[in-house]
Amino acid sequence: MTAVQPKPTTTIGETFDSLSPATDEVVGTYPIHTAEDVKATVERARVAAEWWASLGFAGRAERLKSWKGVLTRRLPQLCQVVRDETGKPIADAQLESVLAIEHIAWAGKHARKVLGKQKRSAGLLMSNQAATVEYQPLGVVGVIGPWNYPVFTPLGSIAYALAAGNAVVFKPSEYTPGVGKWLVDAFAEIVPEQPVLQLITGFGETGAALVGAGVDKIAFTGSTATGKRIMAAAAETLTPVVIEAGGKDPVLVDADADLDAAADATVWGAFSNSGQTCIGVERVYVHEKVHDEFVAKVVEKSKDVRAGSDEAAQYGPVTMPSQLSVIKRHIQDALARGGKAVLGGEGAVGDRYAQPTVLVDVPEDAEAVQEETFGPTVTIAKVRDMDEAVERANNTKYGLGSTVFSKSRGVELAEKLRTGMTAINAPLSFAGIASLPFGGVGDSGFGRIHGPEGLREFARTKAIARQRFTAPLTLTSFSRKESTDALVAKLVTILHGKR
Repeated sequence: MTAVQPKPTTTIGETFDSLSPATDEVVGTYPIHTAEDVKATVERARVAAEWWASLGFAGRAERLKSWKGVLTRRLPQLCQVVRDETGKPIADAQLESVLAIEHIAWAGKHARKVLGKQKRSAGLLMSNQAATVEYQPLGVVGVIGPWNYPVFTPLGSIAYALAAGNAVVFKPSEYTPGVGKWLVDAFAEIVPEQPVLQLITGFGETGAALVGAGVDKIAFTGSTATGKRIMAAAAETLTPVVIEAGGKDPVLVDADADLDAAADATVWGAFSNSGQTCIGVERVYVHEKVHDEFVAKVVEKSKDVRAGSDEAAQYGPVTMPSQLSVIKRHIQDALARGGKAVLGGEGAVGDRYAQPTVLVDVPEDAEAVQEETFGPTVTIAKVRDMDEAVERANNTKYGLGSTVFSKSRGVELAEKLRTGMTAINAPLSFAGIASLPFGGVGDSGFGRIHGPEGLREFARTKAIARQRFTAPLTLTSFSRKESTDALVAKLVTILHGKR
């Protein structure tokens, strides 16, 4: 994600306005919650968490099932709220909402299997013991969400935290508070008894207050720089965090790849949502045998892709105005270093919209290759083979997602990439598979949402050893005899001393 900077707002007292990035029209007014407000919200959540946990897996699954039903039946309404606050096309809003609904369904259905009590082997020396492990709710989870995918991304934490038995306090981005309120209000219709999912709104100070308000875990999605500040603040109280930060995601195109499919995936991954996608395509490394043909296909497929607010536009405005200068700077730097714009260029960046830009021959140390652009640009580089492609793809501080197009070496190449996720011969498919964990390495963060790992991320591991019968050898007592020690030494030699 790119760094969140203040959106143009009109602050009156303790409220702020949410504006349409396409028109600057006020689409909603929301409170700026203070540290005292946040603390009180967390205290209410503490009580709600006990009640929610008491429902058990089956009770929570039933409520989550009803919640996803509400979201599904009111999908057009939700999509309109997303469009109002982000400017993205209704179809894109629907796509992220549908994926989020899939994750709610998976988390509710699989929580018992993943988090329920499980037997473990006690081993020969402790054979008189019964060993079990279970995953208990943490209590209250604070979720700080982004603006670029205001439904899909935060619900990847919220749904799994709820399914694990936690109450959640949700702080959406100041750019999309209306989406956050819509989701929380829909949940409250299904769970009216207790404030299990609560909303707080405001700017960075409100998010910082949530980190220090006594929550049991923070799930954050945003920039690497902000993630580091959250970690530093959370360290004061040893509050654990899961961080999903930025990305500079590569695509590798081998000589035997389906070039049409690879080009189509590159265009969509780079330009959809105005390039404001943490797992979007920002760099492409193409085998020299097919490089020129691939570039030509990308340009051809890109020429009719256009940003705008009308129904025919493929993507909308850049949501955060300050990001336009970052996009323009990266393009300028690439061109100044000898890169070429085969589509778009510096003039593609306007006051609200950035049209597609395809850059080639850009040096690896350029900003457009090393830093997250978070805009509708992509660099394409020629490599002699896929070993060079892997080396250059891994030469980054980020490590979130990646994609490989190869008919014969897809899995092999995917396993060599230093990223948390890789898709083979399809764009970003891992994000839509609810059973797969989502997260990165390096400056892209750590921890996982989605899948079994995502459920366990929001649970406390509890190990229990229960004595079934008194052991013939007493090992944990001062009354232990020398003969017992000798017998144990002989036994462990038999078990583990073989060469």
